[in-house]
Amino acid sequence: MKRILLVLTFIGLTVQSKSQTVSVEQSTFGIETGFLGIWGHNEYKLSNQIALRAELGFDFGIGAPSHYNETIFYSLPVITLDPRWYYNLDKRDRKSKRIEGNSGNFVSIKTSYHPDWFVISSLDNVEVIPDISIVPTWGIRRQSGNHFIYESGIGVGYRHVIEEDTGSFRHESKVLLNLHLRIGYRI
Repeated sequence: MKRILLVLTFIGLTVQSKSQTVSVEQSTFGIETGFLGIWGHNEYKLSNQIALRAELGFDFGIGAPSHYNETIFYSLPVITLDPRWYYNLDKRDRKSKRIEGNSGNFVSIKTSYHPDWFVISSLDNVEVIPDISIVPTWGIRRQSGNHFIYESGIGVGYRHVIEEDTGSFRHESKVLLNLHLRIGYRI
């Protein structure tokens, strides 16, 4: 009987138990680039599965507005707040997949603002009308190695243009498609 208790005690002491809760990281910084821009970001932990992503960067674009006679290339600043729910961290952890750098699938509400600060353009005197967009988005984020990340997402939402003279919203809303594929470096 003493041997059985000794063996059970030894087994009990050698079995590792997992006492840590799976969670997004407390804070993570990085820079990302994609086909239409470059952005710096910080993701800050709000709960075990929710992080608030704050982003500052430049959106690039190509267009042929009706009042210009040629195609223009432009870049304008963008400020984004993006609360993200990483819903599959527990499942990834159970399957021994990486969750570092908030690697996981997410659902978010991407809210972006394009201010009328300046525009970098292939033509002179191009003006920007400020706008706000709200786009529910589904995406994935993965980390490769210690610092490199890649991310993709898709969503459909609305964009509201802000009138410069009155500071009010126009009465028209435009449907906006958010389709992004980004690679980046996590600091």
